[in-house]
Amino acid sequence: MSRLSSLLAAVMLAAVPSQLLAWGGAGHRMQRQAAMQALPAEVPAFLRTPRAGADMGELVREMDRSKGSGRLHGHDRDAAHFIDLDENGRVLGGPPFLPLAATRADYATQLRAANLDQWKGGYLPYAILDRMQQLTTDFAYWRVLTAAIANPDWRANRAGFRADLVRREALLMENLGQLGHLVGDGSQPLHVSVHYNGWADNYPNPKGYTRARIHGPFESEFVRDNVRAEMVASLMATLRVTGNVTDRVTSYLIASERQVIPFYELEKAGGLTPGDWRGKAFAAERLAAGASEFRDLIVEAWRASLDRQVGWRPISVKDVIAGKVDPYPALYSID
Repeated sequence: MSRLSSLLAAVMLAAVPSQLLAWGGAGHRMQRQAAMQALPAEVPAFLRTPRAGADMGELVREMDRSKGSGRLHGHDRDAAHFIDLDENGRVLGGPPFLPLAATRADYATQLRAANLDQWKGGYLPYAILDRMQQLTTDFAYWRVLTAAIANPDWRANRAGFRADLVRREALLMENLGQLGHLVGDGSQPLHVSVHYNGWADNYPNPKGYTRARIHGPFESEFVRDNVRAEMVASLMATLRVTGNVTDRVTSYLIASERQVIPFYELEKAGGLTPGDWRGKAFAAERLAAGASEFRDLIVEAWRASLDRQVGWRPISVKDVIAGKVDPYPALYSID
């Protein structure tokens, strides 16, 4: 089936009744639940339950719901939701996005050299990678705790392992919500562009793209009223695990940025008017891209967690699974 045929088929599914209306809250919720429902059997079973899907649909919105908590809170965190790239792959017309600087500190140094800063340019890729590294550690602890509970030689501390597992799963879900939100933001082309809310005034506009504030209406009301969960699920890509998370995250964001011009062309052609199939197809495809990436990153983290160390002093996940090392001293920091 051609890509156009797939998009048209997805649009036709909009007529199916659904409780999951569609990046405001509705889009984030749909995107994350689609990803959770598409997880493969290799990941922990608790993530594949209906309860986990429902919880993730709400946890994923927490990064937006916490906005307005205070000036310090917002100044530090709001720039995590975006990165402002121009058509030449530069951040705010300054330093090139690629190759990605190794750390946020290095990135900030690059921006300062161009009289810019990360609060204006955004630091979305670093926020995603930070949460990915934490998720990998969460999974590593989960592997250790489940292995410890199952090992009869360590049954004296089984109650403590079980209690710690409950805490770890709660922490893991919270982190997944943050990762899912950030990945979702990265699938919205206006979150990775200098033209984030109408074509930017300080950039040439020979094709006369709109300068209207179209960001919010597109990702909220338009998605809510025109996209359905079935459309997003039907357009998800097959599972793809690369083993190189930095490269895949930057490639993902670049692919999203390449949809900025098509978005403005679509708006100019009237494709974002209520009920227009072209706008529905565009929004559904972008939501599906984010759902696919989130699912794939969960699997990336799960597989990578097997090679991690946890606790203090650090112990190998593989050694605990093999029964070689009792994890209790390291998990409870018996110095």
